[in-house]
Amino acid sequence: MAPFQSSDVRPQVSGVILKRLFQEGSIVHQGQTLYQIDPSIYAAQQAQASANLQSARANAVAARTRASRYAPLAKMEAISKQDYTDAVAAARQADAAVAQNSASLRAAQVNMRFTRVPAPISGRISLSNVTEGALVTANQADPLATITRLDPVYVDIQQSAADLLKLRQALSQGGAVPTSAQVRLKLPDGSYYAYSGTVEFSQVIVDQATGTVTVRARFANPQSILLPGMYVTAEFAQAVQTSAILVPQQAVTRDPQGNATLFVVGPGNRAVQRTVQADRTLGTYWVVTGGLAPGEKVITQGTANLKDGAEIKPVPANAPQRVGARQGGAGKTAGQSR
Repeated sequence: MAPFQSSDVRPQVSGVILKRLFQEGSIVHQGQTLYQIDPSIYAAQQAQASANLQSARANAVAARTRASRYAPLAKMEAISKQDYTDAVAAARQADAAVAQNSASLRAAQVNMRFTRVPAPISGRISLSNVTEGALVTANQADPLATITRLDPVYVDIQQSAADLLKLRQALSQGGAVPTSAQVRLKLPDGSYYAYSGTVEFSQVIVDQATGTVTVRARFANPQSILLPGMYVTAEFAQAVQTSAILVPQQAVTRDPQGNATLFVVGPGNRAVQRTVQADRTLGTYWVVTGGLAPGEKVITQGTANLKDGAEIKPVPANAPQRVGARQGGAGKTAGQSR
């Protein structure tokens, strides 16, 4: 089982933690401030960048004014063209200095904003790995805390690659039709989870170690019952096998070679033994995928001593059977009715 979202909280500037602004194990919301880093040095850098920008703007105004004044003098040849060219270049350099100092101010403002460490996502936050007074560094390896979103939640189901191959072959041959996969979960205590899930995707790579393919399902988890790392049992249908027939388990036996056999009612009310394909069970039934046609009547009782070709008197399996009881006394035997 995996969380829908999980994010480590890390600082983007270096400094000393002044405050922790959340309760461990609580629900936090995206953008909420979690830690306050000492902003003193970053406030000073922001103030210096702002002053540098003001100075650059003042220099730019003076340079542009000088270049505009030199323009008519250059046309009158009162000054050299080189002096005018130098004035225009100085004005452009001053404008570039304004842009550079403006970018420096924005960077200082960003660093100042990063002194308040926000929650990157909404979810339940873990224990804090640092306390007030701890020194943290930008992009450090160890997270300050971890936020996990548990509603919804992902359940990763391991499916055998051989079973997946059989399913695709059945779909390609028309023996099965795809169905929308609604997934049910059985919890470790044996109870069923209240909400059903939907399959999100199936992995396209087979795990060489286990020979399985991961199928991921998504479940609503409003009460946070499902937790990351929990092992559950998933039940879902990927396809419906249209040619399969359910036969009561007591009707199917195995011959010495392991083949599944059963008796059906043949012409003239005679028992006919049939070899069928029954590879798996479903509840109290065998799933027969070959050797039996729809509408054929299967004998479910009295097969212990039944032989192929024996004459029988078939009745529905749910028909009531009346058998007379043998009564003792006075040396008489009551008759039996059939």
